[in-house]
Amino acid sequence: MTASALSRPGERERVSTKISQIDWRLLALICVVSGTGALMLYSVGGGSWSPWAAKHLIRFGMCVALMLALSMVNIRFWFGLAYPVYGVALLMLALIEVPGLGYTAMGATRWLNLGVTRIQPSEIMKIGVVLALARWYHGASAKEASFHWKLIFPIGIIGLPFLLVAHQPDLGSAMLIGLTGAAIMFMAGLSWKIIAAVGAAAVALVPPYVMFGMHEYQRHRVLTFLNPEADPSGTGYHIMQSKIALGSGGLLGKGFGLGSQSQLEFLPEKHTDFIFAAVSEEFGFVGSFTILACYAAIILISLRIASLSHSHFGRLAAAGVTATFAMYVLINGAMVMGLAPVVGVPMPLLSYGGTVMLTVMIGFGLVMATRVHRYAELPKGHGLI
Repeated sequence: MTASALSRPGERERVSTKISQIDWRLLALICVVSGTGALMLYSVGGGSWSPWAAKHLIRFGMCVALMLALSMVNIRFWFGLAYPVYGVALLMLALIEVPGLGYTAMGATRWLNLGVTRIQPSEIMKIGVVLALARWYHGASAKEASFHWKLIFPIGIIGLPFLLVAHQPDLGSAMLIGLTGAAIMFMAGLSWKIIAAVGAAAVALVPPYVMFGMHEYQRHRVLTFLNPEADPSGTGYHIMQSKIALGSGGLLGKGFGLGSQSQLEFLPEKHTDFIFAAVSEEFGFVGSFTILACYAAIILISLRIASLSHSHFGRLAAAGVTATFAMYVLINGAMVMGLAPVVGVPMPLLSYGGTVMLTVMIGFGLVMATRVHRYAELPKGHGLI
């Protein structure tokens, strides 16, 4: 918007009205969780702002500015970008398979090498799937949403990236895409009985997939999850040390910077996947419960924002972003507590990592935009036959 436009009273009033519609409670809770993450990164970094805490704060500051800017963008713009974002993300996932373009690290090819930088397309796809499904269901009839041959479209929207991401292999991101897609389909009107039947079929396929479809290191993770005590110094090391950190914190914790598991380097990946275990060790049950309460409040407020939208697209897009965020918290929490295999899913906003933070904050920018522009009228139809 130009300076001359802002000088007109009507335009100035419109911008002021938009800013007043931002849910500052949601932003405050996001800041509390991310600020706690910075303090924990300072602690597990040996009482130093480098190498993680300072970068975490700088990235978060930039992402907050981006989130607020995106909240001013009309929901019609998100509606128009839904399929293009999904298509670009799908193309990037496919290009990873091209020799010379995919970057391999730790046995997985998850990054697209662009020369000056590397991008993880699966993170972009998490937003792309939400937008594409929300747009499709925006124009779908009740029959099409419940049970109809046209369900092949949303199943394809979920299935294609799920298979490509699982092939990298990145089981954690594939699970997030699949579970988020199923949540959106349920919220759009698909019967829980159908979802339960598909889920039961998927569970039945797990044993043969574990034995014949997984990479060797993934199979070890699953077997370790079932019996971590069998190899406490090898494949079971991560889960065993995480459980020790969780239990040793007690009610009030050992104190900030005094966690022996993290400070003495026993806890692996203490700044990313297992940072919640470090929180529990240093601040105990009270501290970990407070963080989980903040996450619950973020999810509830975001769902409330979704319910206020006057468009089906806005409701499903905001709810889909919220579902993705909730799946992050659920999977990481279960992983840290030994209730799920270690799949490399970080705790959002709390863990160190720029790509995940960027994706999460763009998602919350969409949630905020849904609230600010909740009365926006969108075209009818989903753009497909």
